[in-house]
Amino acid sequence: MTNNPYANRQPTHFQGVYFNETLINKYNQQGPRYTSYPTALEFSPIDDGCEADILTHQDPSTPLSLYLHIPFCRHLCYYCGCNKIITKKNSDAGDYLDYLFAEIRHKKSLLTGSPIVKQLHLGGGTPTFLSDDELARLWDFLHTEFHFAQEGDFSIEIDPRELRPTTLQVLRNLGFNRLSFGVQDLNHQVQIAVNRVQSLDLITQVMQTAQELGFSSTNIDLIYGLPHQSVESMTATLQAIIKLSPARLSVFNYAHLPARFAAQKRICESTLPTATEKLAMFNTIITLLNQAGYQYIGIDHFAKPDDTLAVAQRDGKLHRNFQGYTILGECDLLGFGVSAISQIGNHMLQNPTSLDEYCSMINQGKLPAVKYIASSPTDDMHRYVIMNLLCHDYVDFAQLRVRFGIEPMVYFAKQLETLHDMAADGLLTIDEQGIHILPAGRILGRNIAMVFDAYLDKKHAGRFSKVI
Repeated sequence: MTNNPYANRQPTHFQGVYFNETLINKYNQQGPRYTSYPTALEFSPIDDGCEADILTHQDPSTPLSLYLHIPFCRHLCYYCGCNKIITKKNSDAGDYLDYLFAEIRHKKSLLTGSPIVKQLHLGGGTPTFLSDDELARLWDFLHTEFHFAQEGDFSIEIDPRELRPTTLQVLRNLGFNRLSFGVQDLNHQVQIAVNRVQSLDLITQVMQTAQELGFSSTNIDLIYGLPHQSVESMTATLQAIIKLSPARLSVFNYAHLPARFAAQKRICESTLPTATEKLAMFNTIITLLNQAGYQYIGIDHFAKPDDTLAVAQRDGKLHRNFQGYTILGECDLLGFGVSAISQIGNHMLQNPTSLDEYCSMINQGKLPAVKYIASSPTDDMHRYVIMNLLCHDYVDFAQLRVRFGIEPMVYFAKQLETLHDMAADGLLTIDEQGIHILPAGRILGRNIAMVFDAYLDKKHAGRFSKVI
């Protein structure tokens, strides 16, 4: 670890994160979540033959991360801003599997060699909308097409309300080792307002069963800023969730954008907490999770100190991509299904967000990507800075000189000048060694990283949520 400038450098990983309301109000603004750089907003229509060429030139020595998007849900959650299809018919999912299999076969046929799969994630929608037999069929199919590592990160998103008595056992028997599911809030009034009613008893049962079956990690999603929420209700929810002891927690800021997301039109705006109330809730979240011993990873994410995500951050090996924070950033990402995104080398590609368009392209024997971008060497430099700020709270100038052949304090002189006010306010330090985000600046890591985003301008106004 001595050769890694990002390993165990920041004591903030052990001190937690410092909440300063004045500084948050001063610097908090809209910004990307940086699951990529350039972000998906910069994608352009893809040329014919481009996706095939990218797949053909994938380096077979680079391991793979597979993402499969299952867009179906049985219930409409009113806070949701995702591309989901609400249906009661399981036959829809069965037909969708056939399209997925066709896409997977087509893409796999273009790869040279047999890159090993180290990571698999089923997202949605609700992947457990698939029956137990369909989940097994999908798992078996993937294992006939790809070579999987014996020990990898194999995760799935679940809806506790839709789990069958056998589903968790089936998933564990297949080889899934990590679960993620949304709770959002345990207050019944809040649950009714967002149309996601699930009892604490149900959540407790799922957590206990997952632990008994040996899932190595469970992530729970919470949201603050929902209708009828208060500091008191958020405190009660967090205290109950902390007792369940999930390995990871994602606590998201609800962005009310009904003009963009139709489901949110069902939420009564008069019941939403004010900006001041939301900030107080976020302070409560930070305080309670710090007291419970969770390590703040960044961008709404927390993990127990012994979780692989927290260990990777302390060891300087944390990454961030379209699947969020990850320990396997060296992988190429292959996405399958509606709206899925792939990242192969310096190329990023996205499938259509319309199910009809996706199915039509598969029926025609076409590769389904409709948008893409190829990052430039300049993009790579900016990405390196942004991602290290978000993952490790630090940018090492010596590494920038070695990797990119630049003098950082000259090349990024304009950006460093922009950061001077933040430095004066104690959010970060800048010296000849690099940029170091301090405890008071960790919450505002996205705002600090945005300074190095060469694409960010007024054309994207209103497309992002505020950090807090």
